[in-house]
Formats: sequence, structure tokens, C-alpha cells
Amino acid sequence: MTELLNRFRKDNISRLAELGERLDTRKVNDFRELKVRTNINSQAEGSAEVFLGKTRVIVGVKLQLGVPYPDSPNEGTISVTAEMSPIASPDFEMGPPREPAIELARVVDRGIRESKTIDLEKLCVKEKAKVWTVFIDMWVLDYDGNLIDACGIAALAALKTAKMPLLKEEKDEFVKTGEFAPLPIRDLPIPCTVAKIGKFLLVDPNADEDMAMDARITITTNSKGNICSIQKGEGGFFTEDEIMAAAQMSLDRGKQVRPLL
Repeated sequence: MTELLNRFRKDNISRLAELGERLDTRKVNDFRELKVRTNINSQAEGSAEVFLGKTRVIVGVKLQLGVPYPDSPNEGTISVTAEMSPIASPDFEMGPPREPAIELARVVDRGIRESKTIDLEKLCVKEKAKVWTVFIDMWVLDYDGNLIDACGIAALAALKTAKMPLLKEEKDEFVKTGEFAPLPIRDLPIPCTVAKIGKFLLVDPNADEDMAMDARITITTNSKGNICSIQKGEGGFFTEDEIMAAAQMSLDRGKQVRPLL
């Protein structure tokens, strides 16, 4: 029955796309309304809430002192996690992170890491000894498709407003001074996800389109117009022309979203 419903949904979406329309009345190149709220949690160093249509996510940023990796002794580190609980959708299950949550965290992580969004050298407190680790924790509260874009934008908003505690060294220990500085943010890489259904490309897929898509591609671009990361999902394929079209959509999306952050 589920397979039959998905086939019916896909055929309906394809017929509408051929007319340049979608189930939620958008055009194939239209994004849903984006709302961004920051500083929503007083316990986090940075936090944000994003609404992308009916999809709603929150992100918290925490900083913790740790030891650097041996191959980067003067750089801080980043850790990204995602939580997709049943309160957001009946399709999500309780328990440890499953494949969709792991993929979500990795795609957001890759966009931030490969664009060098954070100047990791400025997170170094003492070379080979102490660095800041930036924990980016993402929670999905309401699911209506395109979690990658929603979480990616929320993560950037939380990072942009995050404060880093200033330290001083006392007797071989580092203690907080009570003062703060902004995180050393160098760029805002904006993700843009495009779904392929039949022969049509649809930006910002909602939940129905998520279920019906043949393939998905997320392209993250920075403020200089460079591609930072590309992630393909699902089993279908994209032609070279379709990838180039998706890349242009991502560039355009970045110009729209970046001023909001």
C-alpha cells in the first residue's frame, strides 16, 4: 500500500511539475518562507531557530576545552550532531541516531568544515595542549521536508551569534575571565537542496516531495561564489546539465539567505 501511495504521489507531482506547479502551489524554483530567530537559549554559547515553511529546527552551540588532534596541534575542532525524534514526525523513531540523522549531521558538518567557516587556529588556547571544541547540536521539532537546508542555515545563525569565553592562564591552568568574544567566523556557506522527480528539478522539497524524489543533491556555496561541498542522496542520478543548474540555484539561494544572517 505504501509503495502504491508513493507511486501515485510521484505521478501527481511529476504532472504538476510539467506545468511548472507543485502540490503546495509553489513554482518549481520557489523556496518556502524562511524565518530565523537567534539567541533562543540562554544556556548555549549560541543558538538559533529556523522555520522553512512548516519545517522547524533549533540549533545550539556549546564550547568545551579539549586536546587538539596530533596532526593539527594549533587548531580547534568541530563536532556536529542531529536529533530526529518522533515529536517531529511519526516516521522518526526513538533510540540512537539512525542513518538519516547521521547523514544530516555529516552534510551540515561538511559545508561548515570545507568552507573553513570557523578560523580554527583562533580556537587554539595553547598549542599542543588546549583548544576549544565547538559542538553544534541540531534538533528537528517539526518535519515537512528539506532538513539539510533548515539545519544548515540554523547552524550558521547559531555560530554567527555565539560567544567564546576569554581565558587567562593561572598556575598552568586556564580560567575564564568572565568576558567573551565572538566566534571567529570567516564566511557563511549556504546549502541548497534540489530534488529530482522524473525529469524535473524542484528546489526546497517538502515532505511529500522528499518521499517521491528519485534523487537529491545538496550544493553548498560561499560568499565568493565557490562551491564548498556537494552531497548526493537517494538512488537516482543527475546529468551534468542538471548539476550545473542546481549549482546556479545554490548561488542564487546564497545571495538571498546570507543577508538574513
